[in-house]
Amino acid sequence: MFSKILIANRGEIACRVAATARRLGIKTVAVYSEADADAKHVAVCDEAVLIGPAPAKESYLRADKIIEVALATGAQAIHPGYGFLSENSEFADACAKVGLVFIGPPASAIRAMGSKSAAKSLMEKANVPLVPGYHGDNQDADFLQGEADRIGYPVLLKASAGGGGKGMRVIENSADFKAALASCKREAISSFGDDKVLAEKYLTRPRHIEIQVFADTQGNCVYLFERDCSVQRRHQKVLEEAPAPGMTAERRAAMGEAAVAAAKAVGYVGAGTVEFIANQDGSFYFMEMNTRLQVEHPVTEMISGTDLVEWQLRVAAGQALPLQQSQLQINGHAIEARIYAENPEKGFLPSIGTLRHNHTPQAVSFELGGSLNLPAAVRIDSGVREGDSISPFYDPMIAKLIVWGKDRTEALSRMAQALAEYQIVGLSTNIAFLQRLIGGQAFSTADLDTGLIERNHAELFPPVAAAPLSVLALAAVAQLQSEKQQGQGDPWQSSHGWRMNSSLQRGLQYKEEAHAHEVAITYQAAGWDIAAGGQQARITLVNNDKHGPHDLSLKLGEQTIHGTVVQYGTDGEHVHVFTGGNHTVLNYVDPLAHAGETEAEGGRLTAPMPGKIVAVMVSKGQQVAKGDPLMIMEAMKMEHTISAPADGVVDEVLYAVADQVAEGAQLLAFKLPE
Repeated sequence: MFSKILIANRGEIACRVAATARRLGIKTVAVYSEADADAKHVAVCDEAVLIGPAPAKESYLRADKIIEVALATGAQAIHPGYGFLSENSEFADACAKVGLVFIGPPASAIRAMGSKSAAKSLMEKANVPLVPGYHGDNQDADFLQGEADRIGYPVLLKASAGGGGKGMRVIENSADFKAALASCKREAISSFGDDKVLAEKYLTRPRHIEIQVFADTQGNCVYLFERDCSVQRRHQKVLEEAPAPGMTAERRAAMGEAAVAAAKAVGYVGAGTVEFIANQDGSFYFMEMNTRLQVEHPVTEMISGTDLVEWQLRVAAGQALPLQQSQLQINGHAIEARIYAENPEKGFLPSIGTLRHNHTPQAVSFELGGSLNLPAAVRIDSGVREGDSISPFYDPMIAKLIVWGKDRTEALSRMAQALAEYQIVGLSTNIAFLQRLIGGQAFSTADLDTGLIERNHAELFPPVAAAPLSVLALAAVAQLQSEKQQGQGDPWQSSHGWRMNSSLQRGLQYKEEAHAHEVAITYQAAGWDIAAGGQQARITLVNNDKHGPHDLSLKLGEQTIHGTVVQYGTDGEHVHVFTGGNHTVLNYVDPLAHAGETEAEGGRLTAPMPGKIVAVMVSKGQQVAKGDPLMIMEAMKMEHTISAPADGVVDEVLYAVADQVAEGAQLLAFKLPE
């Protein structure tokens, strides 16, 4: 076994690899960019070396620099994690040339599966079923359009060298083909340095089911069952579970054997995932093979009692697989939810900012590789801590929340409870969306397909209801308690608000995105009276420090409520209230702080986040209709279209293609109709 390895990655996967290495007594070397100098993965490794500026191409994608650091620190092997250099055959070759072990498959296998087109040809020879499509080298736009017309719409365009949902477009008709192809190629060249695409029939209501395979250098190859990854947005996975609901033993064996055949066809070694697109009738087709560890590998670990990173290390060191196929068995059900810094209500736009408050559910720790009778109930894999920042340079994942249950029903219940306990303040997250997804009819009944989110859009994106009186009461008491602490010793800040011959009455104003609240507070000897939205009640403070500095317990009328209130900003204007498993964001309007402010002028179109302009579709003086695309910017490796908010005229275009823009920068001046 190795005595020291270098982890050529960042975030939660770097921390995950380091945890297993520590358990096995292996020293670890972290590499980091300037943006990650204070990152968690730097802290948890035994050594850490700076390798470059924030952009990945100048740091985490610098193969030469990473190999140089590995040799200088005495590392014997490099674990690439996933993403970055994990599926780079040239990097694997370069490691071998200097005597470093690449903890992954042979470079030949990466090359064979790295091109989706070449991989499909190989799979055809290995009798693995394929989706009808074109996987050749001819990239002429007219030719590709002709092939799409032949296959029949809808057609899926996919970057041949891609992964993670980048460079993918679903095209509904021939008229939209050329524009979608251009966008797909732009995103592919930006993400992978290769704009080659393939086209294949887009199946309606398919499921995305993948098989975890593992092979050693001694000819052994096994499958560790399947994962259902059908719930996706922008072709990126949101929820994963194992085993797949409704999977029969016969179909599991057929898919597992097909996956093993695919791995053996390329002389595979190590951890890999063979991904299939499956019809509702049980038929399935090879989609691609990911020649690395997957983001969702924890659900496989949870149901199989294995540590897949330990298996990677042992196989890379020349050892045989710890278990054979006949020794592997499924125990219970596991679900993984990806906690992202993003805004689902705004098209899942990534969010950046600082984790000002990061309260996670109680994780039940366990020893990976332990007894099947003692799986974890709740597991959290994360590469960030409270106070850390989510930057625009890398993937906006905050954590992976993984739960286990003796069956799917118990796992769903545990996931719902864990999500209700997860509190994040400082940036937008998808937690509330995940709660609706887990509790929704489609997912809870396993009515799964890759279009589940779009199919259930109305249920998953309901109108935002106004904050109830309980939330306003928690926010108001938190404000009053904050004022009391700031005015210690000042009689005018006394909590009972005594006034001669009268009771002190105050008005507090709060705003939500779609609602405004006028809250009337009347001070009483042992609490307050609150009135808002036609409701009123007496408030008594039960305990303002139940578990932590932000926790409150109140008696509201005859009801006792518990909550967490986090306030921040120059005047404490940002108010986040967590209660009953719900998260409400309020803006406290201080009449003095906001006096004289006016609404921002209309007609401004601004950048939703830092990024680069990749296309400008309009010019000064051009008339446009509501919804017309005006400009496309790339941020966090995804394209975002800036569209016209209404019919009008482009007054000025302020940026050109290739310009870098800051968050909030005005991109265009737009004249609204008079």
